[in-house]
Amino acid sequence: MDHSSLTQLLQERLRFEAKAKQAQAAVLIAITNEQDPKVLLTRRSILMNSHAGEVSFPGGKRDPSDTSNIVVALREAQEETALNPFDVQLIGDLPMQKSKNGLTVKPIVGLIPPHIELQPQPTEIDRIFFASLKSLMDAPTIPYEVQYAQQKLYFPSMQVEDEVVWGLTARMLVSLFQNGLDYKKEWPLLVNSPNLNLK
Repeated sequence: MDHSSLTQLLQERLRFEAKAKQAQAAVLIAITNEQDPKVLLTRRSILMNSHAGEVSFPGGKRDPSDTSNIVVALREAQEETALNPFDVQLIGDLPMQKSKNGLTVKPIVGLIPPHIELQPQPTEIDRIFFASLKSLMDAPTIPYEVQYAQQKLYFPSMQVEDEVVWGLTARMLVSLFQNGLDYKKEWPLLVNSPNLNLK
C-alpha cells in the first residue's frame, strides 16, 4: 500500500453519519497532516478511577451541555491535552463502539498540524505521545495479559512508542484502518496465551 497519501485517503473515505446517535462518550482520533502521519495518543494517569495507566485517545463522557458527539470529543481533547478545537480539521466519524463498562463511545476523526504544542492535564494524563500511523498498521499483534478475579485472559495488542495499545483504543484503530484506509488488520476478540517455555 502506498503510504504517501494516507491522510488524503482518510479524507476521501471518511464521512460523518447523517443521523448520528448521541453517544454516552466520544473520543478524538487526531492525526497529523504530514507525509508520515502520526496519531495523537495519551496515557491515562495511574490516579484515574477507570482505565488508569492505559493508552487512550483524548475523550470522555458527555456533559449535559454538550450538543453533539463532535463537541464532546473536541472539549475533552482540549481539557486533556490543550488541543485548540480550531486546530482540528474534522473529516468524519467511525462506527460506535462499546467500552468494557458498557458505555457507547463515538470516535471522531480529525487532522491536526504536525509539531503542534500540547500540554497534558496532570490529573488525567501522564503522557502525550504520537505514534506513526504506518507503524500502527504494520505492528504485529502481541498477546496482552489481563488478570481477572479467577483467570488470565490474553487480548490482542500493539506495541508502539514503548506503550501497549489494547482494548477499546486498539479496536478503534483497527476500525480506522478498515473504514478510513481500506486496510484489514486481523484483530481477534481474544488471543491464545504466549507459548511459555517452562523449564
